[in-house]
Amino acid sequence: MPNSTNTTVRKDTRTQEMNKFMVIVNRLGIYVVVALLLIAGQCIRPDKFFTFSNINSVLQAVSLTGICAVGLAFIVYSANFNDMSLPMTIAFSGMVSVQLLQYNFVLSILGGIAAGLLMGAVNGFVIGKLRAHPIIWSMAFNFVMSGIVRWAWAGNQIYPDTITENAATAEQFYALARTYLGKSIGLQIPLMVVVMLVMFVIGHVILTYTSFGNQLKIIGSNYDVGRLSGINCARVVFIAYMINALCAAICGIFLASLSKVGAYYNGEGYDFECVTAVLLGGMTLAGGKGNMVGVFGGVLTVGLLTNVMNLLGIPTFNQYLVQGVVFLFIVWINTNSARKLGKS
Repeated sequence: MPNSTNTTVRKDTRTQEMNKFMVIVNRLGIYVVVALLLIAGQCIRPDKFFTFSNINSVLQAVSLTGICAVGLAFIVYSANFNDMSLPMTIAFSGMVSVQLLQYNFVLSILGGIAAGLLMGAVNGFVIGKLRAHPIIWSMAFNFVMSGIVRWAWAGNQIYPDTITENAATAEQFYALARTYLGKSIGLQIPLMVVVMLVMFVIGHVILTYTSFGNQLKIIGSNYDVGRLSGINCARVVFIAYMINALCAAICGIFLASLSKVGAYYNGEGYDFECVTAVLLGGMTLAGGKGNMVGVFGGVLTVGLLTNVMNLLGIPTFNQYLVQGVVFLFIVWINTNSARKLGKS
């Protein structure tokens, strides 16, 4: 008999080296940056930064971006990248709302929302059912709607006080973006901020605790797996675009009220600003990752960074440069931490 040798398998005692900073960043996400900005703001202006009025102004400044970001998060989550028609959805909803003020205030609000939902339905059908490329289609649709809106209103701006002969209706529309809640308890919280917070809560519940949110996650992670699992992918994507359009329409109405004008340029820049907030919050263009809590952190980051730069007296044009560099750094940190932890 051949001599048998006892082969013992040595236990692998190697430890996986893991950067503790990367673990913290991955678990806490964008709120690490939020905390750093809060500390920076307090160090710069300890007498002003942590006052109710300053925090309130930060939230008010990003409320419209936050409202849009809630809807856009559903698009990004479903792996449809971005809605490039967001600017015209905002502008068209606001202009329709102002135009309908000649009848009454309620019809104006409902009409503006319906206008946005109409654009969402077109996007949802073409992208969800016909499987058009989301970026190419939505960008083309944005150009088409821009031409239609300019033709319909002859390239003019429309003003509530000239559309309606009822001055009270115009004032009611102006007050929409200037309404404050909580005055009875000594607080003045803008209605736009309350709407943003409520929409984030609703969005979080939908994405986290409903079958629709679970289906959207599966489709965003792997469309073919979702289709073979029996999910009606076209319907789910359609609903996602309707939610996005609803949020954009509400933003458009508030924006028209705030600026006191309905104009084709009202929504310019919101497509980039909102997707930036969503990506800063931990969602990825690949889809299926992230949550509304992170998106809210991304929105807060945008607002706090702007606020800190204003306290430092940085000129507006220089702020764009600083924002770009900081946002690129944050995205790199999040991506790098996920890669090192084996999550991307």
